[in-house]
Amino acid sequence: MDETPGSVGTTASLSLRLGQAFFSSASLLFMSVGVEFYSYTAFCFLVTIMGLVIPWSCTLAMVDIYSLFAGCPLRLPRVMVIVVIGDWVLSVLSLAAACASASVIDLLIHIDGPYCPTKICGRYQLSAAMAFLS
Repeated sequence: MDETPGSVGTTASLSLRLGQAFFSSASLLFMSVGVEFYSYTAFCFLVTIMGLVIPWSCTLAMVDIYSLFAGCPLRLPRVMVIVVIGDWVLSVLSLAAACASASVIDLLIHIDGPYCPTKICGRYQLSAAMAFLS
């Protein structure tokens, strides 16, 4: 039976999971550098979702590593349903959080006033970009 590229237990899946964990960690790091993100709900939502994506991606990366070293791909239907549903839910939530954060950042930049200093807005923009990449 042919393997689907990116399915659980392949090197493509491992590289995608590691990339997802890296970009989620970078997004969380850039958002958490400035402590002023608590003022905006969209930023809190992004931090919460990235905090959920990181352990999910790391856990599935460990499953991929185990499957690669053991030489047996993980094809159990119940496990695959959990992985698919978990990925679907977290991908929708992370896209929503990234879009909400990007729109709040755009609003803060275009409002006249001291709502967002340039240095902090730059960090927030990087965080939203990393969330989109994850």
